[in-house]
Amino acid sequence: MSKWKHFGLVLPLALFMAAIATEAAAEAGHAAPRWGDFGWRVLNFVVFAGILWHFVGGLAKKFFRGRRQTIRENLDTLEERRAKAKERLAAVETRIARLDEERKAILEESRVQAEQLRQGIVEEARRQARQIVEQARLTAENEGRAVLAEVRAVLADEIVDAAEKALRGKLNADAHDKLIAKSLNKVVLH
Repeated sequence: MSKWKHFGLVLPLALFMAAIATEAAAEAGHAAPRWGDFGWRVLNFVVFAGILWHFVGGLAKKFFRGRRQTIRENLDTLEERRAKAKERLAAVETRIARLDEERKAILEESRVQAEQLRQGIVEEARRQARQIVEQARLTAENEGRAVLAEVRAVLADEIVDAAEKALRGKLNADAHDKLIAKSLNKVVLH
């Protein structure tokens, strides 16, 4: 619409309002208005409205168009933000759903690791027990050999002493030494 078309709509409306006001004043008993004065007032109003519309109308249209565009952009931005928020919400809900699965997986992995650790500890304890038993066996064998050697030595000493006593009176010194050496060789070698 052009500027003058709006002006053409305002002028008949102003004249219609003036006619109604004149009719109302005549019925109320007031003096009839002076039409010349009224015409100048209407003309003054129309000129003022036209000037105002000419200078401010474009700015007002531009303001309202800009405001409409801003509102439209804000709505579009809000829609985009709403869509992004829905996506984020869906992602968070998915992560929450996966948290339970992750928790179960972590617990299962922990159980497996604990079982492996327990088995490792048990196996190490068994290995150490076998090692201790083997060391005890070797120690017992060594101590048994040492005791046996000691017993042999004691027995040999006692046999030598007994044989010496028995043979002292019967044997001479050479025969005595040969008999002791022979006895010691038998005891030590067996």
